[in-house]
Amino acid sequence: MRKTLVVGTLVASVAVGGFSLGRLTQLERVQAELPPQSAPARPAGLPSFVSLAPQVSPAVVHIKVVTLERTDFQHGRGFPPGPFGGPQPRFRSPFPFPQAESRPQRGSGSGFIVRQDGLILTNNHVVENAKQITVVLADETEYRADLLGGDAKTDLAVLKIKPTAELPVARLGDSDALRVGDWVLAIGNPFGLSNTVTAGIVSATGRTIGAGPYDNFIQTDASINPGNSGGPLFNQYGQVVGINTAIFSRSGGNIGIGFATPINQAKALMPELEEHGYVTRGWLGVSIQSLTRDLAESLGMDAAVGALVADVVDDSPAQQAGIRRGDVILGYNGREVSASSDLPILVAETRVGETVPVELSRRGRRETLSVTIGELAEERRARGAVVDQGEWGLAMRDLRPQERAQAGLNAGEGVLVSGVRPGSPAARSSVRSGDVILEVNRTPVGSVQELETALAKAQPGRPLLLLLQRPNGASHFASLSAE
Repeated sequence: MRKTLVVGTLVASVAVGGFSLGRLTQLERVQAELPPQSAPARPAGLPSFVSLAPQVSPAVVHIKVVTLERTDFQHGRGFPPGPFGGPQPRFRSPFPFPQAESRPQRGSGSGFIVRQDGLILTNNHVVENAKQITVVLADETEYRADLLGGDAKTDLAVLKIKPTAELPVARLGDSDALRVGDWVLAIGNPFGLSNTVTAGIVSATGRTIGAGPYDNFIQTDASINPGNSGGPLFNQYGQVVGINTAIFSRSGGNIGIGFATPINQAKALMPELEEHGYVTRGWLGVSIQSLTRDLAESLGMDAAVGALVADVVDDSPAQQAGIRRGDVILGYNGREVSASSDLPILVAETRVGETVPVELSRRGRRETLSVTIGELAEERRARGAVVDQGEWGLAMRDLRPQERAQAGLNAGEGVLVSGVRPGSPAARSSVRSGDVILEVNRTPVGSVQELETALAKAQPGRPLLLLLQRPNGASHFASLSAE
């Protein structure tokens, strides 16, 4: 099965912050140690990729994923396909089934090796909720992979394998240097057809497609289909400039409009994803909107550029610095803000606690304010949710009030399992995303903090006993043995 994620008519194929450039030392060192490569001269006419394709293809991998899909026969799911390709009629049972079951579902995507020690970059939607991840190299060698970290907002994920031989490594380029009309090469596994090579040009850069708050896509007409997700987009010098992520399609197949995440964005995220498993993003605390010509004129501006501040959050970094509703932000930390979509990306890239200059227009006059950037609250909640990933392979978060009510739990009961690392003790004991942990070693827990305290009291070398509540309401004990 090749999953597809549909956003309107955008199809992300699988089968689509605190970005700190100062933390790229290891990656930059590895890239610098690669043997020298002679860059071909820029071609005057249509290029041939005969020499380039076999040179870069070995670093591209096929990613096979096994997930568990919950099947609830009470609601008519789980029946075989109908004779015309659709599901059979939804028969509803006259009495409720107390149990729901999970069945394995298989998906596939692409990725590429960025370091000799087995670090692999792909799309988050290729591997999220995976129970098992297998990486297949170009020579058909297979490895089990661990998910080190993923970021849904930019759809990026970092995997790790333990290689038994020397690995080919993809060279990372500079996506900021791309120009509309540049030739690009996409390599991946569309429809399971390994190492498929397609070529096209850069159709646009900086595309906003509504996929998230940090949209900044490279648009290309290189053929991208289900299964290409997570694969590299190469420039004509054999350097990765993007990660193929989504396509615009009404049928699910390629029509010449594909989108790739810029590699510079990925390079900035990778260190945090590898080290922590999540991304820390800066927070300014403003609501912004695009500036039209009429708005610009009414605000005393000569051109419709910048991000118009529609609102300022109370006690936010913006309010503390003196930013007001009606201001137009024109520059941030020395970078130009030409459109409202530029600002969220620039703020997200800023370290929490860093003080940056913000240039703005207020009633037709230019001012520069100093703002000390805070941490995005939802990122802080997500970070606090990750618990003991190393030993047990669990990612946790506090239950929201409505989730607790839906599960029939009282206030102060339960912690939600938000993720399970493939191959970990939790995965081996059949702990799944969506389970609620009620007890740890017979101690009730009702928050991430209480769960951390209970884990800290666990005796080394002894199994960890969890009492779970499944999504169907059934109770279940799980015994986890440390790796």
